[in-house]
Amino acid sequence: MSSTDFSSQNGAGGPIYANVKEQHALNPGPSQNPVALQPPGPGYMAHQTPYNPMQAKGPMPPGPGLYNSGPYQPIPPVSSNQALPGQPMLKMPPMGPQHSMTPPQSASPNPGSRIPPAHATPPPVSANNYQHAPAWQYGGTPSMGAPPPMAMPPLLPVGNHMTTSPGLATPQASSAEYLATPPVFHNAMQPLGPPTSLQGYTQQGHMPTPGNGAQAPNSFDHLEMGPKMAGPLPPQQPGPPTRHMGLSYPSLPPGYQNTSAPPTAASMQHPVQPSTQPYSHPQPYQQPSAGPAQLSPSLSGLSLQSQTPEALRVVNLLQERNLLPLGPVTPPTPCLPQDLQKINCHPEVFRSTLTSIPQTQSLLNKAKLPLGLLLHPFKDLSQLPVVTSSTIVRCRSCRTYINPFVTFLDQRRWKCNLCYRVNDVPEEFMYNPVSRSYGEPHKRPEVQNATLEFIAPSEYMLRPPQPAVYLIVLDVSHNAVETGYLDVVCQSLLENINALPGDSRTKIGFITFDSTIHFYNLQEGLAQPQMLVVSDIEDIFLPTPDSLLVNLNECKELVQDLLRSLPQMFGKTMETQCALGPALQAAFKLLSATGGRVSVFQTQLPSLGVGALKSREDPNQRASAKDIQHLSPATDFYKKLALDCSGQQVAVDLFLLSSQYCDLASLGCISRYSAGSVYYYPSYHQQHNPAGVECFQKDLKRYLTRKIGFEAVMRIRCSKGLSIHTFHGNFFVRSTDLLSLPNVNPDAGFAVQMSIEENLVDMQSVSFQAALLYTSSKGERRIRVHTMCLPVVNSLSDIFAGADVQAITCLLASMAVDRSVTASLSDARDAMTNASIDSLTSFRTSVLTIQQPGLLAPACLRLFPLYILALLKQKAFRTGTSTRLDDRVFAMCQLKYQPLAYVMLMIHPALYRVDDLTDEGALNVSERTIPQPRVQQLSVEKLSRDGAFLMDAGSVIYLWIGRNCNPNFLTQVLGLPNYAAVPLNMNMLPELDTAESQRTRAFVGWLREQRPFFPILHVIRDESPLKASFLQNMIEDRTESALSYYEFLLHIQQQVSK
Repeated sequence: MSSTDFSSQNGAGGPIYANVKEQHALNPGPSQNPVALQPPGPGYMAHQTPYNPMQAKGPMPPGPGLYNSGPYQPIPPVSSNQALPGQPMLKMPPMGPQHSMTPPQSASPNPGSRIPPAHATPPPVSANNYQHAPAWQYGGTPSMGAPPPMAMPPLLPVGNHMTTSPGLATPQASSAEYLATPPVFHNAMQPLGPPTSLQGYTQQGHMPTPGNGAQAPNSFDHLEMGPKMAGPLPPQQPGPPTRHMGLSYPSLPPGYQNTSAPPTAASMQHPVQPSTQPYSHPQPYQQPSAGPAQLSPSLSGLSLQSQTPEALRVVNLLQERNLLPLGPVTPPTPCLPQDLQKINCHPEVFRSTLTSIPQTQSLLNKAKLPLGLLLHPFKDLSQLPVVTSSTIVRCRSCRTYINPFVTFLDQRRWKCNLCYRVNDVPEEFMYNPVSRSYGEPHKRPEVQNATLEFIAPSEYMLRPPQPAVYLIVLDVSHNAVETGYLDVVCQSLLENINALPGDSRTKIGFITFDSTIHFYNLQEGLAQPQMLVVSDIEDIFLPTPDSLLVNLNECKELVQDLLRSLPQMFGKTMETQCALGPALQAAFKLLSATGGRVSVFQTQLPSLGVGALKSREDPNQRASAKDIQHLSPATDFYKKLALDCSGQQVAVDLFLLSSQYCDLASLGCISRYSAGSVYYYPSYHQQHNPAGVECFQKDLKRYLTRKIGFEAVMRIRCSKGLSIHTFHGNFFVRSTDLLSLPNVNPDAGFAVQMSIEENLVDMQSVSFQAALLYTSSKGERRIRVHTMCLPVVNSLSDIFAGADVQAITCLLASMAVDRSVTASLSDARDAMTNASIDSLTSFRTSVLTIQQPGLLAPACLRLFPLYILALLKQKAFRTGTSTRLDDRVFAMCQLKYQPLAYVMLMIHPALYRVDDLTDEGALNVSERTIPQPRVQQLSVEKLSRDGAFLMDAGSVIYLWIGRNCNPNFLTQVLGLPNYAAVPLNMNMLPELDTAESQRTRAFVGWLREQRPFFPILHVIRDESPLKASFLQNMIEDRTESALSYYEFLLHIQQQVSK
């Protein structure tokens, strides 16, 4: 990706709208929004006992948390004015809404605009920075005892969401509009007021301070807090108790009957939407688009049963074999009025497991479905409106950003869709830079786009935005040099050095290590780079601190000289030891003053200095059907160092290239808690594994050139009555709910679990807003905001009709990873099975009016048991099959931080027949014709010896060639005369000038373009060593250690019928 791509992604390529008309209308009063990401006031209700499907074998003791954090044990909530140990008492302004007063009443007589009462009890705040429930919590915060009273309302936990995206297309846009250049809106106004002071702020949670190196101001929490508000606040209340339930998952006899019924293809359909209700506005001001608070009261009671939508069509899973849709599974469409739905946030960016939110926690518990959000917040987008304004309009109470789902009572007042406070419309917001008209605030870009980005004024900065800083840390031991990876890394850096995101301030540095640490003086004026060796790894110091990180533009020739000489410099080394821990300490010292990104390339188990590890894997236990050991880290060194890095805005990305066990469970902590990424290339070798080398090259180019955000924080707000309590992804929860993301990248996904703390009876809809405050590589402070609106329903049938089966599966996968580490793998497997049993039991007993024989499911959940079985057979959770420990841990890492679209392919691969591709139904993408073959079931009975089948498993693509494959396919696509000529290690398709070759290569290329990483292509035949891996993805077939899909359905039916 070129540097010009990054400028366009940052909104520089769109038209500029100068707000020239509003200069005379400036309000000299204080800025409406001096701060940026404070969560809304929490909702309230009498606590319901949450449904807990994760208790498969009796009550589990409370888990100790994911990892033993040692001295970094998160601090429980304290009074906002109470100092942490070792810190002086600081004054802190109250945060959040003023709950002791009644919000202004709406001037609208619309009965749908009722404001819920303001006097209530706040929900509990998680006492753990990274909360892991000892059992799966579907509906409530885990019981943690009664925390001390708080002098402020608790902050709603923020879901991790941070992914780069050039722009976002609104769902209603056409394909042409989706690819349009993002517009940039400018309000030509001066910032109002000075930057917010750091005085009077106390940060909750442990803030690690580095030993050497300047303490960088890094607390952006105050930027998320609202203005100081007077009035007492209610005390903290204890959390709800946890109830354990669940069913065991006994083994089944091997009796298997393949009784196929007449096939009926049931493609996923959207739920039927109600027609838009007429809305009356007695005020002279007319709001063209009705806000969610103005929805007709009949909407909340709208029963989908009367319309019998496709989502609730009853499917007998034991009879219907062909359940897969013809194309991709589409998410359900929320049952909202059309004018609201068309501007809702795109599901690729922000989606909920339930697109219809239950009114109460007890109703959610009865449905036995998890409630949570999945986010891909920094996703690369084709269209992203960028707004430049001196005033960012936000709710004065809960600090929600104005969005398409607020209600304008008249031209001068708007009601927040999260806390229902009535706010004044600033004078400058009356001018619309798009139409260049005055007096239509509801037509502003902020109110027309559910995803947009603000150029933040100075109030959103703690310090001048940091430059882009990149530090490359390379393993140069004998084992590392033997793999040949050093040549690839240096060559890729040379080729892409001008495409690194940044500006004239960009800095770069290098560290290499074996048994000693090597620094490189790249100071301008030197004839060649100087290597400085530090052999005392017990007490790392920086030999020349001022010349190890240099300006890339000023010292580019020296950097290029170093990259050309590095591979040869260590070509004959015989040093076998590896001091990774001291090298990471050195990297932290070097970047602690500025922040930045550390890229670590490691090829073996660390053997020297702090962080040294010993092999914990027993190869004889890889295929054990019992519980898997050593999924948790062997030391807390890497987590501690990651927390230090996070405190100084440093993220660490780990590239693990090894053919031996490296203890990824321990090493991965350095990336997980610093918001970094983990890349894993097993059996990497330049000569022996050319496919792995190609994959590494493509991934590295994407990594070096993709968009990046620095010193970021993220917070998720939700409507009053909802609470977020558990997060999944790579981050550090800095103060109860503020996610610290030293780096953000466009390829990371996040998930959060939610509960209903207060009955939502008075609401027809609820909203969720994710706000990401970050510094771009160009040095701009930006805020990316996503807002989603969902209806509130009061019947189980409506809840089931809005269930998003893929979002549910991905959330359960993240929960199961946590359960595997804190409890055991068998408990996690049992709990996933129970999740499908419980939900189908609830549907059968509470929704179906006529009981029928068989295993019945609503059409929207017909794939749920199949996905659960796929998870049980996935590399992260499978048993009885030989699986290397690092492979298993990496699969768990991917389930935790990959966005939904990529995770689903890793869970349930897509199988296509490709020896008969045609242009019928093909897509036209960039003047290319992309065939669209039908998705096949993952069973060997679908394979044909006279065909060729392509399996897309996310990170790898298999092309299986049948023994009697059509000779035309072999010659026209593979360029081979016959089946026997297919090599055992073929990894690419030749570029042949035939229609068949062009179609096949276009289809494979299109699949690869759907993800940011590069999947290897393996062409396999019956004799290929990878045939076993290909067949392991045939999820519906029985293996020696796992049930077939039909047997699994029989087991679920047995449990549901009890």
